[in-house]
Amino acid sequence: MNRYETTFQRCRKEGRAAYIPFWMLGDPDIEASLGHIRTIAESADILELGMPFSDPLADGPTIQASVNRALASGANTESCFATIEKVRQQFPDTPIGLLVYLNLIIAYGIDEFFARCKAVGVDSVLAPELPVEEVDLLAAAAQQSGIDLVFLVSTNTPENRLDKIFAASGGFIYAVSTPSITGAKTDVSDDTLEMITRLKSRTDIPICVGFGVSTPDQVQLLAKHNADGVIIGSRLFEYLDDLPNLTAFCEACRKASSI
Repeated sequence: MNRYETTFQRCRKEGRAAYIPFWMLGDPDIEASLGHIRTIAESADILELGMPFSDPLADGPTIQASVNRALASGANTESCFATIEKVRQQFPDTPIGLLVYLNLIIAYGIDEFFARCKAVGVDSVLAPELPVEEVDLLAAAAQQSGIDLVFLVSTNTPENRLDKIFAASGGFIYAVSTPSITGAKTDVSDDTLEMITRLKSRTDIPICVGFGVSTPDQVQLLAKHNADGVIIGSRLFEYLDDLPNLTAFCEACRKASSI
């Protein structure tokens, strides 16, 4: 089994959803981001890390501000890979998902990018603006490197398109809680809960919910409705300058992931 399979199996045995915090590589600067990532990794079942890109079309103001800080600090693709390598050395069994815009992959060289992902210990890549119909652009390089491709689905994804996404996906399915940009939301809609049930009736690939999840109560609600994992991003950046409370918040989210 790979790291994703091992982790989701362990979480199911423990009766909880996987807790998946997100952080932007290079935020607030290259060196400090490593400390923040290590902090959230202590309570994480899976890590989701972002590579800063100048036009983050899927992201709201909080993540856009994070991107800007990272780029201003000099973060680039190679510095991000170097940070991931250090994280992997400290957390050898934690799956690491990479959220990266397609432009960065192409600029680096597709084959070279996925080979580098493998070398530093990345488990999956999510390119949010890559339509599943164009998966062949990355599929061969990803397969050769043993890297899973993760795709987004939402409450308004057509049924016939879901089959294409299931066929192309590995690791997990990233279910968007609301069809919008990233950012903390105040509640979880009934449509989101129904989406989890619908997706799980159609695939055995783990379903992880993100985009807008921001509280331990929401984590618990999604876990109780059979989400395999819950992803929290934007809310974590409220603790950019407060690592003790970042630790406490992440621990509360992990505790809330029990079903």
